[in-house]
Amino acid sequence: MYAQVHTAGLFGLNAFPVDVEIEASAGLESFDIVGLADASVRESRDRIKSAFRVTGVQFPKAKVLINLAPADTRKTGSGFDLAITMALFRVLGVIKDEPLGDSAFFGEVALNGDIRPINGILPLTILAKKQGCKRVFVPFDNAKEASCIKGIEVYGAKHIRNMVLHFNDRERMLPAKPYEPTDDSFFSTLDFRDVKGQQSAKFALEIAAAGGHNVLMIGAPGSGKSMLAKRIPSILPRMTFDESIEATNIHSVAGLVDKDEPLIIRRPFRSPHHTVSTAGLAGGGSVPRPGEVSLAHGGVLFLDELPEFSRQALELLRQPLEDKKVTIARAAGSVTYPCSFMLIAAMNPCPCGYFGHPSGRCKCNMKQIHNYLSRISGPMLDRFDLHVDVPSVDYSELSSDTKEEPSEAIRERVQKARDIQNKRFEGTSVTCNANITSDLMSEVCVLNDKAKDMLGKVFDKLGLSARAYDKILKVARTLADMAGREVIDSKDIGSAVQFRSLDRKYWSV
Repeated sequence: MYAQVHTAGLFGLNAFPVDVEIEASAGLESFDIVGLADASVRESRDRIKSAFRVTGVQFPKAKVLINLAPADTRKTGSGFDLAITMALFRVLGVIKDEPLGDSAFFGEVALNGDIRPINGILPLTILAKKQGCKRVFVPFDNAKEASCIKGIEVYGAKHIRNMVLHFNDRERMLPAKPYEPTDDSFFSTLDFRDVKGQQSAKFALEIAAAGGHNVLMIGAPGSGKSMLAKRIPSILPRMTFDESIEATNIHSVAGLVDKDEPLIIRRPFRSPHHTVSTAGLAGGGSVPRPGEVSLAHGGVLFLDELPEFSRQALELLRQPLEDKKVTIARAAGSVTYPCSFMLIAAMNPCPCGYFGHPSGRCKCNMKQIHNYLSRISGPMLDRFDLHVDVPSVDYSELSSDTKEEPSEAIRERVQKARDIQNKRFEGTSVTCNANITSDLMSEVCVLNDKAKDMLGKVFDKLGLSARAYDKILKVARTLADMAGREVIDSKDIGSAVQFRSLDRKYWSV
């Protein structure tokens, strides 16, 4: 007897269709799986046999051959269990001769017959829809995540017994209700109204949010750098549905999706510890998993205590920051993950943290300060669009009863600036001012005569690199958008240059 069932495999973010073909024939009892299956796939034989015994289904005393097509593509993971089980049910006559060609099956089968959740259910469901499937059967705990995809019915099953009852018309499962996030899910609980003082730093972060720019904050311990950084997602524009799906895909593959709120609608905020490895940052493994740079896609990657990160980890960031993607090559193939994020970094100006502090508490000598700051290379420093000095907050500001501006008010201004950019870049791959490509610079960043003169003088005086020149223009473009100006003027250039001057204050020591 022969049966065929649809499923899919996953390599990184790349889902690929797989057909489970099964043939049961007379001969010595055997159970073989072919089709370039790894150990975790071949072990499904023992899991399924145990599940059959618990369920009361007699395992076939025959020669059973299962092929996972296409046979030249490596299959990994336990997500093929449910499809293999359904193929066995079909050849054994356990389920009715109902067409299965418009259905796909994903899930791991436990020894007791439970259907356990798997990673990557969202990209698998998207592929099933593209392949023309009308319904997917997934583990119950994955059903809400799969239901984020409209236009395909999603059935969540807890046990293989549910599958038997469903396909024999004895107890039909109901399709999962399409997931719709609530309005409360969009907003962060952290708010800028909680931050006392730091008006200059807040304005810099508003500019960064409006244009998608990278920021380096320098200040003494306790000045509020981390507090400010954690609140940046609260002023970023809402994610579009496509952005949410793209971010959720990455988290789904990594197994980090919340089963109750599976669709990522808040901008991600990732803050790895400074001991993170290069593989943890960029991604890795025999089957490459996404790293922190990809998990921050569409949101913020925050590196606190920047000089404490290894030099190798920091230099690794340079390419993803430029290309907005990271490619991980392995013998089995290469995987490319998107990683378009805002890089926010915070650091102290010296080992003790008080260099330049009004109290004069710094005890570091100039060599110690130089060695500490030199951990950040010039090319890495050049990747930051805004350099922000975060001074210590005065007692009068901390004890003041004055109410600070809430994130909602800042976000409205940010959204207006982004709306201008969305209209400007419509039909291109550019999403914000920070990502303006070189071929669009002269067209988009138009300066008046005063702005041109100022930028020329600044370029010669500070000895700027070509990248720093571009960064200043892009920040100035954002400042002009925030002010509602089509042409960049000298005020915009002056402010943009001011936010690039801290490298002269600290790195010239």
